[in-house]
Amino acid sequence: MLTLLLAYLAILAAALLSVPFLQVRAKGLATVATVISCALLSGYFAGSALAGNELELTLPGTLVTGEIPVRIDALSAWFILVINFTMITGALYGLQYMKAYREQSANLSLHCTAYLLVQAMLTIICAVQNSLVFLFAWEIMAVSAFLLVIFEHQKPETLKAGINYLIQSHVSIVLLTVGFIWVAYRMDSYDFQAIGEFSATFGGANSFVLFLVFFMGFALKAGFVPFHTWLPYAHPAAPSHVSGIMSGVLIKIGIYGILRMILLVKTDFTLLGYFILFVAVVSGVYGVMLAILQHNLKKLLAYHSIENIGIIGIGIGLGTIGIGMDNPMLTTLGFAGALLHTLNHSLFKSLLFFSAGNVWQATHSMNIESFGGLIKKMPHTAGLFLVASLAICGLPPFNGFVSEFLIYAGLYHGLGDGGPALLMAIVASLFGLALIGGLALLCFTKAFGVVFLGSPRTQFHHRPVETGTVSRLLPMYAIVALMLAIGLFPGLFLEALSAPLAVFQAKMPGAENVVALPENVHQIAANIGWCAAGFLALAGLVFFIQQKMVKRMPSAVAPTWGCGYVGDTSSMQYTAGSFVRSYRKLAEPVFSIHKKKRPVEGIFPTDGWQETHPYDKVEAWLIDLPLKKLKNFIGKFQFLQNGNPQFYVLYGVVFITLVIVLPLVVGAVGRLLAFLGQI
Repeated sequence: MLTLLLAYLAILAAALLSVPFLQVRAKGLATVATVISCALLSGYFAGSALAGNELELTLPGTLVTGEIPVRIDALSAWFILVINFTMITGALYGLQYMKAYREQSANLSLHCTAYLLVQAMLTIICAVQNSLVFLFAWEIMAVSAFLLVIFEHQKPETLKAGINYLIQSHVSIVLLTVGFIWVAYRMDSYDFQAIGEFSATFGGANSFVLFLVFFMGFALKAGFVPFHTWLPYAHPAAPSHVSGIMSGVLIKIGIYGILRMILLVKTDFTLLGYFILFVAVVSGVYGVMLAILQHNLKKLLAYHSIENIGIIGIGIGLGTIGIGMDNPMLTTLGFAGALLHTLNHSLFKSLLFFSAGNVWQATHSMNIESFGGLIKKMPHTAGLFLVASLAICGLPPFNGFVSEFLIYAGLYHGLGDGGPALLMAIVASLFGLALIGGLALLCFTKAFGVVFLGSPRTQFHHRPVETGTVSRLLPMYAIVALMLAIGLFPGLFLEALSAPLAVFQAKMPGAENVVALPENVHQIAANIGWCAAGFLALAGLVFFIQQKMVKRMPSAVAPTWGCGYVGDTSSMQYTAGSFVRSYRKLAEPVFSIHKKKRPVEGIFPTDGWQETHPYDKVEAWLIDLPLKKLKNFIGKFQFLQNGNPQFYVLYGVVFITLVIVLPLVVGAVGRLLAFLGQI
């Protein structure tokens, strides 16, 4: 084991040292080779852990860190495998995507280095259980991701988004540091096991507050509301393969942290579960409600990351309530849905961002209103985007259905157990999850329909074409294959989840009475998946026959709008804004929606238009308002910077005087107090 660990570090170090000096083409190939090699090595450890051979060894540390425990249990293994697959597909897609930036050799070197560091740090965070080393890896991950986000740093909005992400990442680090220092101060240890010992020793309110500190730190990375405000800026600003890994795995490390703390902290799990459930339902509903209103395709997808983090959180909340109530079925179904949806979201969301990247490089636009009819120019991208859209909406036979089905099963199971508090929480969660699914359907119907169907709304400088070469489409179709495998054969993946689920089942007071997932749950999910697949196959067969028959018949081509006159057909289509107009009017009280318009006049108006600009009220209240008050407060001291050199000299004299006099005054006061104490 130690030999393989050293091989991992050696491969990573060799790549980091050599990439800056390689030719441009070789940089990408070396990065992909390193990503795959490191994934295979860490995947070996993860596979062994899922099979029951957990890795546990202690590395010699420093005088500061002490010994460094490395523990890859089943929970770590699951997340390492999720990280590896998405990092590999992201690297393969990025190899082709970044060819458009070949002339930026130095920039590409930094980009490749940062990508490798992100993968390595994510793996280390899952494996190492020393709080100082954990924080060190978390910091490198945050800075490396920042460098990935600001690849196109010449754009002011990109740099602003990157700085926003970096600041909020460091707020997360501060919160985590507070939690770890609190434990280390009390227990004199940086080992994660000290967190459990702290809870056992001090318990009660101390444990709950400690968990809340950790939860806020990890929730900032995961994107739970109200800690989500960096996502809608960082995801659209980054290159598309970076957006894919950020949404696919980077925010999931926050989920890993929350799950790890649930295993370590001993507290009132029932109360904790209600808290997580409430935050999760709010996050899911709020995220999808804002996603519908977006006109930037990648920003729309970013808000859907918040929505899906909410769905994962609902599963975590259910499982945590199950631990507190000693309900093994609720625990199993809740955590099974959360863990499987973690994998599922990493698949279909990375596929959506990769598809958006194809659209960007074909049109150099992310404005949904400017698209239309791209399915004729980019059939592969349109088909892949459609599959991912169906999956994210939770429709069979794709993977999103299975994990959401497990969470629904857990919710329905919870209806029959517990008192009124649980019943109200379950009913609210069911309503929230159903609302999330319905609104997601509305959102992706809008997105796919406006972007890929209809007629072109804008004449681009060059004709959009399918930018996906075979090597770029290969990782995208590999994702689809895995999505279908989960949807059609859920039993295989739920079997792999048995080891991580056992870790959470062991937290229950009646751990000896734990149960596995009911066989009928995944069997029902599989049956529904196969029925849906059969229906799709039948529809495809009918379409194929119809196309063959139509080809044999003579066809006439005429304008779409032939009602006695011919107008601008592109302007007669639904826009993204008009498609969701009824919803927008209902949502206006919840969000800040700014409108600009010019009245429409005439049969074929040439200058009538309307724009809507939604804004996140949480961001306005928690970010914009405090910053505004801070600027106003600092502005009151602007008179100090008046441009007069005489005043600046005076400031220097005053500062030096204070440096000399203040210690004397403090010493004199101290001596006076000591004298008075002797009287």
